[in-house]
Amino acid sequence: MNMYWALQWFSRIALGVIYIWFGVLKVLQQSPASPLVGKLLEHIMPSITLPQFMIAFGIAEIIIGVLFLIPRFEKIALVLFLLHMITTALPLYVLAQITWQQQFVPTLEGQYIIKNLALIAVAWSVVIHRFEA
Repeated sequence: MNMYWALQWFSRIALGVIYIWFGVLKVLQQSPASPLVGKLLEHIMPSITLPQFMIAFGIAEIIIGVLFLIPRFEKIALVLFLLHMITTALPLYVLAQITWQQQFVPTLEGQYIIKNLALIAVAWSVVIHRFEA
């Protein structure tokens, strides 16, 4: 078995599991991220209710997870993923009082967001071979 192929599939499965799992938690209104998302929603889209948004956001995450599992849809997955990463990074700026204890010292919520850099690296490694051609 080719190690590159195995790494590609492990990365796809990892992204799929993370996105589907976290998406299902949002749809079921069981996400531990709900309070943070609710505060962000108050700042940027106050006319949308948290339950409505969480269901839509959860469904979007499930779709991203499924798309990463299907090789021919990885470019679509990457575009949606990058949009998701932008929205999930917003609290670092919009809700700095919640995501930072002090300069360069994130709170637990801030750490949760910053770890998305690892997801970006994994996602990019999944699709990079398409851009090399």
